[in-house]
Amino acid sequence: MTEATDLAAAAGSTDPRVGLRAVVALRRLLEGLEHLQVANARRKGWSWQEIADALEVTRQGVHKKHANRVPMQDPREG
Repeated sequence: MTEATDLAAAAGSTDPRVGLRAVVALRRLLEGLEHLQVANARRKGWSWQEIADALEVTRQGVHKKHANRVPMQDPREG
């Protein structure tokens, strides 16, 4: 099993302590994956609007959340 699969199973635990800890860990995992993919999209030249559409959020929301964490694309790069 993968980490995500193990955490998803633990999140369904009848023990609230186990379930809630798994929810926190899943949240952290998802945040890290989102940041990774937003950075990847920006490096590939995606606009904030394209990223927002893919994530089903507003452009303003995704920009506010990630703009300071994601390096701007170098215009010299293709």
